[in-house]
Amino acid sequence: MPPTLASLVHHSALKLAVRAGEDRLDVPVRWAHVSELADPVPYMEGGELLLITALKLDAEDPEAMRRYVKRLVGAGVVGLGFAVGVNYDDIPGALVEAAREEGLPLLEVPRRTPFLAISKAVSAAIAADQYRAVTAGFAAQRELTRRTLADGPDGLLAALAAQVDGWAALYDASGAVVASAPEWAGRRAARLTADVQRLRERPAPASSVVAGAGSPDHPENADRVELHTLGTSRRPRSALAVGTAAALGTAERYAVHSAIALLTLTTERSRSLHEAGLRIDAAVLRMLLAGEPDHARTVAGDLYGGLLDAPFRIVVAESAARARASTAARAGDPGGDTGDALGTLTEVVESAAAHAGEAVLVVPEGERLVMLATDRGAAVAACAEYASALEAARPASDSLAGGDEESLVVGLSAPSGPIAASAAYKQAEQALSVARRRGRVCVEHEHLAAGSLVPLLADDAVRAFADGLLRALRDHDATGRGDLVASLRAWLSRHGQWDAAAADLGVHRHTLRYRMRRVEEILGRSLDDPDVRMELWLALKATAPE
Repeated sequence: MPPTLASLVHHSALKLAVRAGEDRLDVPVRWAHVSELADPVPYMEGGELLLITALKLDAEDPEAMRRYVKRLVGAGVVGLGFAVGVNYDDIPGALVEAAREEGLPLLEVPRRTPFLAISKAVSAAIAADQYRAVTAGFAAQRELTRRTLADGPDGLLAALAAQVDGWAALYDASGAVVASAPEWAGRRAARLTADVQRLRERPAPASSVVAGAGSPDHPENADRVELHTLGTSRRPRSALAVGTAAALGTAERYAVHSAIALLTLTTERSRSLHEAGLRIDAAVLRMLLAGEPDHARTVAGDLYGGLLDAPFRIVVAESAARARASTAARAGDPGGDTGDALGTLTEVVESAAAHAGEAVLVVPEGERLVMLATDRGAAVAACAEYASALEAARPASDSLAGGDEESLVVGLSAPSGPIAASAAYKQAEQALSVARRRGRVCVEHEHLAAGSLVPLLADDAVRAFADGLLRALRDHDATGRGDLVASLRAWLSRHGQWDAAAADLGVHRHTLRYRMRRVEEILGRSLDDPDVRMELWLALKATAPE
């Protein structure tokens, strides 16, 4: 602890006596300062013990002393030391009375005690306190390191909570609590998830202070919580919360900083190790897609558990900015930054998999992200939920032609196994392509197979083909010489049944037969060919008004 007025009074060599403010001697002293100015306040910072001989003061004037003491108290002076036997044989009663009125501790300094001795005592006590804090900080650092090596983050948090006489918690990239100490702290830490997420939006390193309730068993004890981001990247991957009853002292601050450094080391893989892991992930994926599942299992070993043994899904994701870039490339626009969008998706998926105890394989592939995750697992569900949230947040007018630079486009394959991994990858790419064309965030390949083919015709190339195929018939109808397009649509919709199609049109079947011959003559194609009928039907659907 820093020196206090009480510790100076009890200092055997100083022989100080208390004349006023006896109940405020436990106030810390930041420094001892000598000033004979009639108004020393402009030179005070607060926390000082002011030493005077009243050389320039009318210490016997009650009104002057009231004003003098009141200004000292307002400036934060914690005590007044008066040397007797210099200008006054005793402390004037006016000064004593003014000090008592303001509650300012007034110490009598005997003539044989020089002010320098008091200054030295304060300085020595401050230095000793700082030394104790530094020593305690190094001891805390050693203990935190030992517990980290022995028990990992759980041991570190327990040691840190003991060091600060409070609680500590560790959050993952999603803001969820992954470890805490003591046991009850997990519930307290969970209420700070929103604060942690706001902190992670700031460039690292970042910190903030949050005030709130104490433990569930003692809600009357308000706590003070410090939040710190962890990690060396621009976007922090985790955070540390430290809750205490009061502001941290020097030793506690050393302990917190040591914990931040140790947790950063334990939660952040080194760059070389991370890159090596990415190379392994990419190699395993390439082997699966090349139809070599046995080689993939040999390379992976136990790295992914049973993930490679099916059933799994393959997810292909890219940012909407990249999708827009493909259409803007001819104009020289390179597109937006894809890192943040794909990085956020990676964090969401990996966090969900870690909580569920699942393995997940995530491989950056150029400006894309390829993921292999357990079918019906937490990772796939988290990916779908995240995509749905983005879809819901997107304005109705938004599409891949504009909007949020960080929007995603995601394609999911159907459930697959290691033998069919290549087919699953193609399914995910096809779903991604459909999502791009439809302006959707996420499309699952299974939904395409279960839905209708008609929405897939909403493509400029398909419409151009359809317009070209039907143009001659439309030109014929424009002359008023018949209604060949409507007749063709009715005939095809009735599967070539003449009577039913003629009834729909309100014409005689012989009239309809004549019109279908004219269609064949104008197009130069036979309606007996099923391929021709299919192409004409799809052309009619692609050009039908919405």
